[in-house]
Amino acid sequence: MTLLKTSVLSFIATAVKMLAALVINKAVAVLVGPSGLALMGQLQNFIQIAMTAGQGGINQGVVKHTAEYSVENKTTSALFSTATVISFFTAVSAGIIVCVFSGQLADYFLKNRDYTYIFILFGFSIIFFVLNQLLLSIINGLKEIKVFISINIVQSVFSLIFTLVMIYWLGLEGVFIAMVTNQSIILLVLIWAIRHHALIKLSAFRKRVDKIEAKKLFKFSAMTLTSAAVAPISHLIVRDYLGNNLSWQEAGYWQAIWYISSMYLMVVTTTLGIYYLPKLAELTSKKEIKKELINGYKIILPIVILMAMLIYFLRELIIQVLFSKEFIPMAELFKWQLIGDVIKLASWLLSYVMLAKAMTKLFITTEIVFSIGFVLLAKYLVSQYGLNGVTYAYALNYSVYFIVVAFITLNYLRNKKSALMFK
Repeated sequence: MTLLKTSVLSFIATAVKMLAALVINKAVAVLVGPSGLALMGQLQNFIQIAMTAGQGGINQGVVKHTAEYSVENKTTSALFSTATVISFFTAVSAGIIVCVFSGQLADYFLKNRDYTYIFILFGFSIIFFVLNQLLLSIINGLKEIKVFISINIVQSVFSLIFTLVMIYWLGLEGVFIAMVTNQSIILLVLIWAIRHHALIKLSAFRKRVDKIEAKKLFKFSAMTLTSAAVAPISHLIVRDYLGNNLSWQEAGYWQAIWYISSMYLMVVTTTLGIYYLPKLAELTSKKEIKKELINGYKIILPIVILMAMLIYFLRELIIQVLFSKEFIPMAELFKWQLIGDVIKLASWLLSYVMLAKAMTKLFITTEIVFSIGFVLLAKYLVSQYGLNGVTYAYALNYSVYFIVVAFITLNYLRNKKSALMFK
């Protein structure tokens, strides 16, 4: 399937997911305002970190190696079995840790120990999150794009219905409960959808752990865990800084603008995950890799620029539709946030080469350095310019990141040996 076709199908799936998320976000914004939205952002960041830890950080490795092995039953079976054992062990371990420290987590993330039970629920349900994502990664690696997207659409609809019911019954607590339990429901949807699949069947998961496959997956684990930890942690630190030094109202404005960025960029990042990672992973010719990158810039970057421009000119309407009039002061954040979004996507197209080719040291180093850079820039620029400073920091940090990953990618394409030394 071509990049263009994948982009169109991804857009459909993302549009459904985005609509579901927007409806939920609107309900929360109207119900509890900016401060409640900020707390929801804190819980989302925690779930991202815990989920990746629970997965062992191996899912992108599963996508890559499933794409490489294609339909070689013996090799894929060894990969699937090994990935399942790793995922089960890490999910159970993460769940136990979350339950043990549930009180402290409630205090830190939701500012209220009364929400301890939310984290206990998550500790018990994380295994379902992990299994759901593992199975989706296998489908993605098999390049069954239509199946992958169809399942994602159905799961988004189920999540929306479940969350709205919980909001209706329990308000903000219902949102928190839905956030930590909905994968338990949508896993059943996924299992039903693949019940007759030729490769994804119980017998393919019964082999012993393969040490070679485990080693390959753990190489990705290091990269994914780093990426999934440092980005949400940097956001937690920045949001906490804004809440404590400006106000939680203003922290809520930043959460809202970040939410808008995440929603419209999801159209593109979904395509990158579905198409780019398995495609770049299977390519061995530097000429072909360069061709895919050029196609990405021709197709994806203009779409991002157009969306960013539309959002900027319609920003006040978007704020009132997605949130409420209480959020109007955030309109001044749009300009540099959207500029940062465009630069971010331009750099991500290049950084996927590092991920697909398992340039472990380089990937981990850039992720850590630029997450720390964002926190330091945000604190300094917020102290100088107020809330606008956080968007200045975002755009500036990704501008430097783009230069660095462009250098790394060009170096890889010109001289493969020099890039491989960093693996």
